This record gives sequence, structure tokens and C-alpha cells, in this order.
Amino acid sequence: MTTMTERAVGSVREFKMPDVGEGLTEAEILKWFVKPGDTVTDGQVVCEVETAKAAVELPIPYDGVVRDLRVPEGTTVDVGTVIITVDTGGGTAAEPARQPVAAEPEPEQPQGRQPVLVGYGVAASSTRRRPRKAVPEAAAAEPAAALQAELNGSGRASGPETGPETGRAGSTAPGRASAPGTAARPLAKPPVRKLAKDLGVDLAAITATGPDGVITREDVHAAAATPTPAAPEPSAGSPALAEPAAPPAAYDTARETRVPIKGVRKATAAAMVGSAFTAPHVTEFVTVDVTRTMKLVEELKQDKEFEGLRVNPLLLISKALLVAIRRHPEINAAWDEAAQEIVVKHYVNLGIAAATPRGLIVPNIKDAHARTLPELARSLGELVATARDGRTSPAAMRGGTVTITNVGVFGIDTGTPILNPGESAILAVGAIKPQPWVHKGKVKPRQVTTLALSFDHRLVDGELGSKVLADVAAVLERPKRLISWA
Repeated sequence: MTTMTERAVGSVREFKMPDVGEGLTEAEILKWFVKPGDTVTDGQVVCEVETAKAAVELPIPYDGVVRDLRVPEGTTVDVGTVIITVDTGGGTAAEPARQPVAAEPEPEQPQGRQPVLVGYGVAASSTRRRPRKAVPEAAAAEPAAALQAELNGSGRASGPETGPETGRAGSTAPGRASAPGTAARPLAKPPVRKLAKDLGVDLAAITATGPDGVITREDVHAAAATPTPAAPEPSAGSPALAEPAAPPAAYDTARETRVPIKGVRKATAAAMVGSAFTAPHVTEFVTVDVTRTMKLVEELKQDKEFEGLRVNPLLLISKALLVAIRRHPEINAAWDEAAQEIVVKHYVNLGIAAATPRGLIVPNIKDAHARTLPELARSLGELVATARDGRTSPAAMRGGTVTITNVGVFGIDTGTPILNPGESAILAVGAIKPQPWVHKGKVKPRQVTTLALSFDHRLVDGELGSKVLADVAAVLERPKRLISWA
């Protein structure tokens, strides 16, 4: 038997790019650890890929000899694309092994559609799509139906009918005039359709910029940010609309550098735009004397219970936020637009924003509310170390409920953080530094910082947000409250 990410052709097995997260549609090959002719065993890591969430190592699921690497390093491919073939028969490969090239024709596929993990199959015909141009309806119906079916998430075009004149399944080709009583469905992959639904964008009103008229995520975000009137549908006899102008092919490399937007940075940009235009943000600020907290940090570093653990101000700030959430649990919630419900979470998955070479990620500590201070210190240390090494798993970045972002490590006093999608609040911590402060009636130098709390004003009103921020500040000002309020 073959798995959902492999296909047997005689003794040669094709391993396809799996969905290493939940609903991810593409990944970039970062590095190959094998080459044609190498022997591999079941479970051996053969390559490292970067998804929109993290870098992940992929193991091969069988024994054999590498026959071909289908995708070169640095290439982004869709989930379900064959990336490596392995000869499991123990014989010599039928064709000489070759190094990956930038463009290579796909092998012939059997009739029907091969299952992949994201819910839409690989078309039975060649994966290369035909350009959209005016052709007779009968000749265009079949490939158009296949393309539409692929994007709609099914193995066949919906509602097949046999036309008396053509003798084949009839379907209205995208971009052409529809039959009376029907309408051409905009071309978009399921994740893009969901994004458009979440942002309240009508796909029919978007001018597609993707290949073959496919609507991309960028098209949806652009429509959400700057709504534009729907482009008129061309008639059956009219020429196809001109493709958007491509960026200049050449530029002054001494004066400019162009960096492709992909992977973690691309996902972060999409998430931040979606959050900014979905949740009404409110940010409140408080400046607080944290001198006692800094003294406690130094004391904990000498405590045997914390030996070998990372103890810093972020540890006590995290604990202060957890205490504030325990006192005001309504802040730990999410807005369910589809169900029109506020979902109050009885657990806290504490997200910690981390800057990495691949971009900003937000892994979270599961059930942080139930951890002791030493346990929380250990979890924070592991989270930071894993993020810096680029080994954060997609699972570690799912399910967060609230987030802390420490901009103070960059010398910044404060900021207005954007909510992590699906969460109700995010706390920004500014730089801790000596400042003149009135203490016991006298102006003295004290360790001072500024906290900023952004929250979703749909479910958190000003009173609740203010109480939570005030409680965090109160704990940091007098950390003994960690005992009295616990």
C-alpha cells in the first residue's frame, strides 16, 4: 500500500510534499540531506523544508535507493507535489539519476485523481495549466472543469451533464459567459476562499493576479484594504483581460535588493493584515516602578530551585499576567464570528513573540496557568532556545490565547502591538531602565518600564482591559502580590 504522500510506480516510489501543519498549502525546500544513489531507510530525514509557520525536517517512509530529487533547494512547491523518488526494489534505476533542475516535466499520471492532504487532488492531466484564451467552448470545457474542480476542493467538476451536441461532460469555462441561470465561480483555493469569507470580501469582485486567473491571498488582502468595484466579466466573444503589469525584470542591484516574500514572513504579513482589519484594536499604557521585581529576579537566580534555569524579568512579567488573567478570566477569550459567540478559555496558552532569522513567530506555552514558577522558567528557556535554532514546530504555534512581546530588549520604551489572530489581548513590555521617580515622597532613581496592552474591543471593554493592565503593573510594583493574589 502507499500512503497519502507517496505513489508506487513499479519498484519506484514517489514521495510527495505532505501538509506538515494544519491546512498549509506550500513549503520551500531549504536543504537536501541526500543525493541520487544514496541508500535511505524508513524514518531517515531526507530534507528540511520551511512552511508558512516553521522549518521542519521530513523523514522518508520506506527503505530504498534515492533515484531522483525532483525539486532543487530554494524552491517553493505546493503540497502534493512529488519531491523525491526512491527505488525500493533493490535493482538499478530504470533511468540515470539526475540532479534537481528548475523546471522538469511531470510523469504521466494514471486516470483519476491522487489524494493529497489538503483536500484537493492532483489533476489527471499534466500539472501544467493551459493559458486562458478564447477557444471553442467544447474544446475548453473539460480542462476548465478540471481546473475549477481542483480549486473548489473536489475530485470532479460539480454537476456534470452530458451535452447532446458535444457528447461530453459540460461545464461553463471560467472567464467566459455562463449559460442562462448559472454563474462562473471565481477561481481560488480553499484557504483563499476561507480568508475572503473571514474578511468579508466578495471573490467575484476581485481581479485575479495569479496564474490562469486564480485569486491569491494577496488579491484578497488588497481588496479588504482598498475595496474596488468588480471588474466586468468579458463576453464570450471579447478578448481576455490583460494580465497585471509584472515588476521590472532588471533593476540596479547596487542600489536595491529584492527579497522574495515567502515562508514565515509571508504568513506573518497576511496574519497581521487580517488581524488589523478584523479586530478593532484598543491599546492602553501604564508606566510602573519595577525596582522590587528586579531585586527579586536577582534573588531567584541564587535560589537552588532555579539552578540551571533562565531567570529574567520576562519570567515574572509572564507570571504577573497569568495572575491578572486568573483574577479577570473574561480577558482570556476569543471571538467566534461564524457562531456569533464569545469563547472564554479556561486555560492559558501563553504566547511569546520571538524574532528569528526567518521572521517573527509566536510559539506558546501550553497550560501556562497550571505551571509553577520554576516550571514556567524551564518552559520559557526551552521556547526561546528552540525558536532561535529555527526548530519551532507548527504545533507549538497553534492554540495561543494571549501573547507577550518584549520590545524592551531592543531598547524600545513601548509600542502598540497587533493582536495575534484568534486572541483577545497582547502585552508589550518596554525597556527597563533607571529613571527619576517619586518614591516615599522623594525623587529617586528607580527601575522603570512602560507596559502596553492591546485588546480586541469587540469582547474586551475599557474597564476589563484597564483592570487587567493595572493588575499586571501592581504585581510588578510589589511582587509579594504573587503570593497574596495567587
